[in-house]
Amino acid sequence: MHVPSFIAALAATPLFVSAAPARFYGKRAAAASDVTVLQFANVLEQLETDFYTQGIAKFQSSDFTAAGFKNSDVPLQQLQDILKDETTHTKVLQDTLKSLGQTPITSCKFKFDSALTDVATMAATARVVENVGVAAYAGAARLVEDRELLTAAATIMTVEARHQTIMNILSRTGTPVPSAFDIALNPNEVLAIAAPFIDGPCDLGVAPNPTLAITNQGSVQPGTLLTFSSDALNGPTDGKFCQMMIGGSPFSISLPLDQCVVPSGINGPVAIWITSDGQALLNDVVNRAAKGVVAGPTMAFVDTIPEALSEVAVSGSDGLANNAGSSNPPSNDGSTSTTISTSTISPAEASSIIASAANPTQTGSAGAAAPAVVAGPVSSVTVSADSAAATGGAAPPSPSGNAASSNPAVNVTPGQPNMFMGKSSDGSLTVLGWSETPAQ
Repeated sequence: MHVPSFIAALAATPLFVSAAPARFYGKRAAAASDVTVLQFANVLEQLETDFYTQGIAKFQSSDFTAAGFKNSDVPLQQLQDILKDETTHTKVLQDTLKSLGQTPITSCKFKFDSALTDVATMAATARVVENVGVAAYAGAARLVEDRELLTAAATIMTVEARHQTIMNILSRTGTPVPSAFDIALNPNEVLAIAAPFIDGPCDLGVAPNPTLAITNQGSVQPGTLLTFSSDALNGPTDGKFCQMMIGGSPFSISLPLDQCVVPSGINGPVAIWITSDGQALLNDVVNRAAKGVVAGPTMAFVDTIPEALSEVAVSGSDGLANNAGSSNPPSNDGSTSTTISTSTISPAEASSIIASAANPTQTGSAGAAAPAVVAGPVSSVTVSADSAAATGGAAPPSPSGNAASSNPAVNVTPGQPNMFMGKSSDGSLTVLGWSETPAQ
């Protein structure tokens, strides 16, 4: 009976010592594309292994609790488990290459200085690493000719997807499973994201796209005007476009580069390219055009629907990436002065309050406590009394000059469900969103 070399390699690893005995049945010919995919996956798994090895070695338990974790054992156990998986993946891929008469690439070096400055940055980078891992396996599937190798590689991709979910949970702000579909990327697109972590020559036989970086500070949210840097953007950007791709969408959202504003309705990872024309990119690695790509993709996370599951691991309300162990920033005298009040109101009342906060010319008080309702559809709005007082009721100018139109919190039909979560334009309200609920 013929035993696939990839499966035989699995049986040879420590995790499968209880499996039935397996042996290699000699070398067999492999298509050039299969070898390229295996070498590519091998280097990516080495990158992931090195990243987690360095991160776990650098940070102590106190670093995790200072970052907002209730118990450092929670993230450390998960990171150590992920490291074991990545180490096993690396060994299996290298053993498989050897069984095919190939020499695995082991000369690539990696650098993570900018990704391991603190626990929050490490966690944010881990989300990118795992999402790119899933995208790489999904995108490379079309290049694999050997069906046995393809099936075996799929068993790695499903584990990478579990890692992805764990890191979304540990981020505190991410939805564990934000979409019914993941984004698939071609090898040259994967390398555009991975290249900043590769230190020195690393020839995989694939030419990477020019790298692209988002230069905005802080989290990316609906309404954020994105700005970028890239060696490929070394001249006028007139006529350039940004392309935002989300899981499940048939094609990208195409916007002029100087108007690259994250639209409402997005939640989860977003792959972003810069192109020389406005033709939307297909969410299809087989037929996606590459001719007009100037740079990218890069990966961003638009977290608009956090779930309670993350609160099991991380304390605070601002998320790990914006959290240094306290949900309220200290005042000059070392105390926390922000006070929070919560009222349950109707959707129509919420729409009115948010619109008033976004456009101070409207009547009404953005900071006023709203009356509670005991029946009918309800919503929850959190009002920060101190921030409302600090603004004095005046909204800062918005980029478009019209606070109401640029604020995704008010761009809905009054009284209808609104899942926006974030600050109103003047900063006086923290909107938690609302949806229809049964009458009480």
